[in-house]
Amino acid sequence: MKRLPLAAILAAFFIFLILEVSVRQSVLLLVGVGMGAALAGARFGFTTGWRQLIEQRNPQGVTGQVLLLALASLAALPLLGQFSELHAALGPPSVSLLVGAFVFGLTMQIADGCGSGTLYKAGLGVPLNMGILPLFALGSFLGSVHLDSWLALGQMAPISLTDQLGTSGALGLTLALLAAVLVATRLWVGADQTWFDKRWMVGAVALAVLATINLLLAGQPWGVVYGFGLWAAKGAVALGLFDPAGNGFWGQAGNAQRLTQTVLMDVTTITNIGILGGALWVSAKAPADSKPLTTQQWVIGLVAGFVMGYSSRLAFGCNIGAMLSGISTGSLHGWIWVPMAFAGTLIGVRVRRHYQF
Repeated sequence: MKRLPLAAILAAFFIFLILEVSVRQSVLLLVGVGMGAALAGARFGFTTGWRQLIEQRNPQGVTGQVLLLALASLAALPLLGQFSELHAALGPPSVSLLVGAFVFGLTMQIADGCGSGTLYKAGLGVPLNMGILPLFALGSFLGSVHLDSWLALGQMAPISLTDQLGTSGALGLTLALLAAVLVATRLWVGADQTWFDKRWMVGAVALAVLATINLLLAGQPWGVVYGFGLWAAKGAVALGLFDPAGNGFWGQAGNAQRLTQTVLMDVTTITNIGILGGALWVSAKAPADSKPLTTQQWVIGLVAGFVMGYSSRLAFGCNIGAMLSGISTGSLHGWIWVPMAFAGTLIGVRVRRHYQF
């Protein structure tokens, strides 16, 4: 799509949100557009960064992700300590988290994109990610439907580092752990590597700023997965295929209310739409390259996308909701998610290589 008609569509949608929904939602749309432009313009891929580290011993992507996490934490933790109306992205340490994060890390490599990666690559017009998007939503919905059964296997109450250590202690521990990640990366890649790339650095700074604005406007950290699941849940309810009243997840007051409202009231939905719009804007000038896939590759990729959606709900988020937002707002579950997802990625890159994606 050319940029002029796209700008007209985004402007019309922005005005519609102001008139029919709320000013907050219209501004969050712009935040989402910025996120999509930053992700697509910088090709800031969480999946790609991990794969490059494993296969090429290239630390640039991980360096960019650590910078993003550090900047987001420096902003979010003091804000959460100052304003009680802001909420952290807390998830319970659980069997569900362990399994979900591991499977997510594995499948995101096969699908070549996490939650945000699937969104922005779909916006860039990558065929596989466009096909994965609805399957990710369906998987996320089914994961939410089954979440109570997974949690029954064992869980603890969510643990906030801020509650345990105070704002300064939580921030200090977070930065120390991020430094430890860089040390571990240095041991893996060796001395003769280029650590910094302008594209990754610019993307990290832009996303940290936008994630902070999202926290202030939405009252909650940036997320992706919930919006996907909500879309599928509303479709299932509308078709008479699902009764949310008897479900542990969708029967909760807040979730049940969102099922009765327009999806445009959901902050995650709005930023997800914005990410697609921002990526489309970038694609008008810099379309993504994608090689043709065989039938086998299509089937494997689409199945991986569905399982990735399912596991993202079990893990209480993806690289955005669990890793970025969890860690930057002091949730212990974010630090559990990372090593489990990375362990899954170690297998995922080998599966991806086997099927020659």
